Amino acid sequence: MRILVVEDDTDIAGFLCKALSEAGHVADHAADGRNGLFLATGETYDAIVLDRLMPQMDGLSMLAALRATGSRVPVLILSALGQVDERIKGLRAGGDDYLVKPFAVAELLARLEVITRRGLMPVAENRLRVADLELDRMARTVQRGGEVITLKPQEYRVLEFLMRHAGRVVTRTMLLEGVWDYHFDPQTNVIDVHLSRLRGKIDKLPWIPLIHTLRGSGYCLREPH
Repeated sequence: MRILVVEDDTDIAGFLCKALSEAGHVADHAADGRNGLFLATGETYDAIVLDRLMPQMDGLSMLAALRATGSRVPVLILSALGQVDERIKGLRAGGDDYLVKPFAVAELLARLEVITRRGLMPVAENRLRVADLELDRMARTVQRGGEVITLKPQEYRVLEFLMRHAGRVVTRTMLLEGVWDYHFDPQTNVIDVHLSRLRGKIDKLPWIPLIHTLRGSGYCLREPH
């Protein structure tokens, strides 16, 4: 992907551009909101990584100006402001996601992949399938190998989220925000409990496990190798 990094801290900007390049992407850099807006409106990007606090023009002002042009390019906001109300401001201003500093590169890359794929997913994709696991979003039913699996509402939401991002890393933060609508970690084992129950239903013997824990990164639902 071609990604625009708008960040006034040269160390962070260099680190981000290097990480994106190593991940196979092409990264351009703007050191303030004005130059960022100039590049974002004059060039074509798959996504923008946008710092919240910058000189010349802050991130939210740049984002508002960009959205006013009709641009729908996915924007991931980076900020040291992690309070819930600050995250809400960023999302309401037109951001597609919000990541608090300091952050893990793996999570930033995963979130970029998610927000760039959202617009590619057909709206009418009512059936999700991974291997012999199938989820019908209209009927809200789940089957594996032709066997109907009964899930509780929250287990169903967790599975749907994982299947929508099949083959990709899903972090705990992404699950908390996407399933429970928590924009912070309440320090509970709610994810572990639901994933354990879900595994007991869709990954029971003799089926080959589809849900995998990636220590230090998150989870991934993928087809067996």
